Amino acid sequence: MSDRRLRHADPAAFRHAMRALSLGVAIIACGDGEARLGCTITSLASLSLAPPTLFGCLARSSSTLAGLREAGAFSISLLAARHEALAHIFSGRGGVHGPRRFDAAEWITLSTGAPILADALAAFDCLVEEVIERHSHAVVLGAVVSLLEGADEPALAHRRGGYAPSA
Repeated sequence: MSDRRLRHADPAAFRHAMRALSLGVAIIACGDGEARLGCTITSLASLSLAPPTLFGCLARSSSTLAGLREAGAFSISLLAARHEALAHIFSGRGGVHGPRRFDAAEWITLSTGAPILADALAAFDCLVEEVIERHSHAVVLGAVVSLLEGADEPALAHRRGGYAPSA
């Protein structure tokens, strides 16, 4: 079939269909002090075990994306079901922005200095390896330089536009 005859699916239908997928919830963060930035993400995966590399997706308009480009490092903190309120804060709901988002929890640093949620299920401290821009989002590849493993408890999942404990 000719590529000229194919068109992209309807964006609203695509979004609705993708909401059927349960996704893990994480906070991606960078910077320090008053320059700390972070947001909630659900597009995250391991890319490689050797060397340890992961990727996350952020809107190209995200201030967090701009911050991690500048910092050259970022963290990803995987959220437990009990972190639902934190996921809302970092999603921008409720109007909390910038470093004030970090006031709701305890944060530590590992190798790069990027903020890591102290009681995350797991957290990854990364150097920015590459940022690939496509359409409305950017795929950020992170070289994992250190990590933290937390308690074994239910993860926070995102499905159909809301949060719930993972099964």
